[in-house]
Amino acid sequence: MKRILTILLLGLFFLPQAEAAYMLIPMNESQKNHLKAYGVAYWVLEKEVESWWLLNYEGGSFAFQHTPVFEKLCKKRDVSFKILPDAQFNKILGDIGEAEVNQEAMKLEKAPKIAVYTPTENARGEKLQPWDDAVTMVLTYAEIPYETIYDPEVVGDQLSQYDWLHLHHEDFTGQYGRFYKNFHTHAWYRENQRKMETMATSLGYKKVSQLKLGVVKKIEEYVAGGGFMFAMCSATDTYDIALAAEGVDICAHMYDGDPADPNAQSKLDYSKTFAFKDFELMKDPLIYEYSTIDHSQNRKVQPEMDYFTLFDFSAKWDPVPTMLTQNHTKTVKGFMGQTTAFRKKHIKSDVLILGENKPASEARYIHGTVGKGFFTFYGGHDPEDYRHYVNDPETDLNLHPNSPGYRLILNNVLFPAAKKKKRKT
Repeated sequence: MKRILTILLLGLFFLPQAEAAYMLIPMNESQKNHLKAYGVAYWVLEKEVESWWLLNYEGGSFAFQHTPVFEKLCKKRDVSFKILPDAQFNKILGDIGEAEVNQEAMKLEKAPKIAVYTPTENARGEKLQPWDDAVTMVLTYAEIPYETIYDPEVVGDQLSQYDWLHLHHEDFTGQYGRFYKNFHTHAWYRENQRKMETMATSLGYKKVSQLKLGVVKKIEEYVAGGGFMFAMCSATDTYDIALAAEGVDICAHMYDGDPADPNAQSKLDYSKTFAFKDFELMKDPLIYEYSTIDHSQNRKVQPEMDYFTLFDFSAKWDPVPTMLTQNHTKTVKGFMGQTTAFRKKHIKSDVLILGENKPASEARYIHGTVGKGFFTFYGGHDPEDYRHYVNDPETDLNLHPNSPGYRLILNNVLFPAAKKKKRKT
């Protein structure tokens, strides 16, 4: 009886209030904490409460039924909100629905289950590699739950358990990030190589490059089957390079014990890639670069002038790219990484460019489809650390609660939850 009474009381606590039926979380410049606002939206979804993503309305606002619990949560996390009577919220939906208005109301259906691809040691807080990951940092800061997986789970066919996959700062070509020249004598490099070779053998692969190709192919199956994949920094171009080089040895002797195929370039198959075409491999294994996809080398962009612009899309006709570009600004500060930006000449024609630095002829943020699923590639390492080096400390997101660059990551997190509102006929 006591348990039943408790459940009833909790139910009443979550019931919407009669005179203030909806909470609106504005995502324009008035929002005190944009990043934690995504966490609030996710938390509400977990409670299976009707929620909306209002595209292009006040910066891509969120709305859901008002309860004392949600109000308390927003106050606790310092997230700005408005309380709207039911009639006022319905008027907003009506105004958004007008044909000439470039806005759309997307119903958020279900909190997506998130997987972050990262070494097991990193998941336990033991840094196997001396760098951080922007996605895990922002998910933690926004208080959005996620699980970690790595090669054993991927080749073990566990990806189907998840709605959204983030690829950790990774080298899918099996060249250990091409850190050999500067770091091969460092303990962390040698230990990482030892563990990766042991893992490859335990999973039935002769080389780490072959294991990584196996991982890449499993992720390809996951995306083609309807999954959502998001990658940053070197996990973007090395993913496609691995696909194009399937069956071709592109690793020098210091990476896999034997020389690379001297004819590797002519054997690349660009038809297998997600996003990139006609790129050339960097033949010198000591160069800190994989191919001509990345625009890091010889990039003539001054840090104070390094910005990229988000494209405008039709919210009603192109809701997917509209969701992915929701922000309180159209101009985002650039940031470097092992893979910083993508040369536009190497991007396939069916891939959408979401953000570009036009004077530099480079794309920073791209999106495409594979089978029934989607992928998004985002250049750079940390949106709030312009030039992040090995062993640099993590960014403190408490200092950047309104980061436009980090918002783009969180747009991708909520993207799988969205469904276009059905209109009355």
